[in-house]
Amino acid sequence: MKYVYSLLIGGALGLGSVFIHSSFVPYGLVLSLASTVAGIWSIGRMWGGRTYKSLAAIAWLFVIVRAGFPGIGQEFLIEGTAIGVSLLNLGVLCLVLAVLLPA
Repeated sequence: MKYVYSLLIGGALGLGSVFIHSSFVPYGLVLSLASTVAGIWSIGRMWGGRTYKSLAAIAWLFVIVRAGFPGIGQEFLIEGTAIGVSLLNLGVLCLVLAVLLPA
């Protein structure tokens, strides 16, 4: 059950990052990246395993990458602006940091 919870929490963190990153530029980006690191790190702290953090990071990455592709109405949730590209690039670095941090 912890595996499912890790996936759900990672997906929820990714969804929150998609919606927050472009609001209140640049504070929304900083808030979404900080919450990503804190959320994924806390998963490992709570359940004591790098596997759970990795699953949450994969779910976060799946949501972010999917939001970068056009939807049914050709809308983008993450645009190709500096803030959107920063979310993608810095987000991956934050995921690596969060997974590698000791619990």
